[in-house]
Amino acid sequence: MDASQFASFALIAAGAFLAGGMNAIAGGGTFFSFPALLAAGVPPVTANASNTVALWPASLSSAWAYRREVMKHKKWALILIAVSFVGGICGGLLLLATSNAAFAKLIPWLLLVATALFAFSGQVQRIVGWIKGKLGAAQSNEPGSIGGAAFQLVVAIYGGFFGAGLGILTLAALAIQGFRDMQELNALKNVASAVNYTVAAITFIVAGAISWPHTLVMLATAMIGGYAGASLARRLPALWLRRLVVTVGASLTAIYFFKTYF
Repeated sequence: MDASQFASFALIAAGAFLAGGMNAIAGGGTFFSFPALLAAGVPPVTANASNTVALWPASLSSAWAYRREVMKHKKWALILIAVSFVGGICGGLLLLATSNAAFAKLIPWLLLVATALFAFSGQVQRIVGWIKGKLGAAQSNEPGSIGGAAFQLVVAIYGGFFGAGLGILTLAALAIQGFRDMQELNALKNVASAVNYTVAAITFIVAGAISWPHTLVMLATAMIGGYAGASLARRLPALWLRRLVVTVGASLTAIYFFKTYF
């Protein structure tokens, strides 16, 4: 291995470590790992598929670190697992059948909506509750609904197709459903992401769309980063973590708008 190849693999390893950590804390890890693969000369579609497989174990380790919080909402976690499974398969197949070019133009708008929904989820939830009250709808103390599951299915399809901002989109969907505790939000987000990454990764592996030399390097560092990120997130004050999520979302939105339209 010459110096340039070593530098490329070092860049990929660092990008995957940061991606695993950021996905566990707030989402948006693909911003670090996907550009690293492109910088190493991996073609975009292959880079996207390889990135998904590389971050797969990190998502599993992050979900495991949050297992106690997940058990507080066991029923909703099972619903998330089901819709994430279906959505991950659909999104993965969509990537293999479609060019990234057209969908790439939608990414900034999706991130903008997701970040805004999460930042103002409390206000949105109050408006939804007011509308339900006016309509005479029954109020429940248990978060989650059929509409929320449908929203999460759309998020899961997006995650299987591209994945950038998947964590933020999932957090937005969960927050609007009425989940308030930041640690429980992160726990459910990590479960949904783990399932989504699993089925999408298997789809890409079966299709032979992976660059294994790059993926194997990323697998190890992303898994370490994921567990470290989840451990850090559980120690951060809820307000700081919420602000971090909004900051990451706003940053991703600005970056993708610039890359897409300028």
